[in-house]
Amino acid sequence: MASRNQAKPVSAPSSFDLGAFLDSCTTLVNRGLDRFLPKASCKPAVLHQSMRYSLFAGGKRMRPALCFAAAQACGGQMEEAVPLACAVECIHTYSLIHDDLPAMDNDDFRRGKPTNHKVFGEAMAILAGDALLAQAFEIATHARGWPRYSHKDITYELAKAAGSLQLVAGQAADLEAEGKRIAPAQLRYIHERKTSALLCCSVRLGGMSANCTPAQLAALTDFGYHVGLAFQVIDDILDVTQSSEKLGKTAGKDITAQKATYPSIVGLEKSRQIAQRLTQRAFAALKPFQGKAEALEALAEYLLKRDR
Repeated sequence: MASRNQAKPVSAPSSFDLGAFLDSCTTLVNRGLDRFLPKASCKPAVLHQSMRYSLFAGGKRMRPALCFAAAQACGGQMEEAVPLACAVECIHTYSLIHDDLPAMDNDDFRRGKPTNHKVFGEAMAILAGDALLAQAFEIATHARGWPRYSHKDITYELAKAAGSLQLVAGQAADLEAEGKRIAPAQLRYIHERKTSALLCCSVRLGGMSANCTPAQLAALTDFGYHVGLAFQVIDDILDVTQSSEKLGKTAGKDITAQKATYPSIVGLEKSRQIAQRLTQRAFAALKPFQGKAEALEALAEYLLKRDR
């Protein structure tokens, strides 16, 4: 029998067609985003072109997929979660645009394309990010609301995940840690906020769109927290082990910027063990769903084993 600290093999249901699920998620969220966002020709046209440039740059749509998968796990319909999935993707995209700016992570490529500020200039990139953040809350108002979860609850979830105690806090702490040797606990603080907060929010919102029970929401929160941490650990690993062409963004920039990462603090092998252990905890969190969270399980495994 494996000890409590020994990671067990991670595996998802082999019969689940993750590729087809991801395709359906991408189609749903892309249609929703195109419908909710101002058209590229709408004045001021350059601003809306800038917003759409990054939003439709070919992202994997992992946060919407997690939102949809959580809705299904709680017996809901993916269509009900579309406004919430779109809102989360707008927040995610805004954060990427601002992250890539010279004053932040200073990257020239994202998803294999020139970053927003390289195409539209720094000022317009900042405004596009600002607009996408506001757009997220406008889109969320299109959710119909549910007996257990009102529009107030939805707004609170989004604002909390995107605010100065979560997503922005993680970005600030990440910048402050550059060039310093920090403790693993401080690194976890950064990852909990910089990455895990919005991933966790995605799953929680998906559950809310299905009017999930408090027990289901607690399980989804546990899942989202651990899979979010694992996601960032793997991101840190890939920055060291993959090429820029494979990643679609500049590889090795964490080392160049002297970023605090798991590989730089504990090494590659231990980082892989940590990601495996976190993913196993995410799997364990789904036990209350009694086999009805196949999509979430498949996504957790995919995120652990991804190579870009």
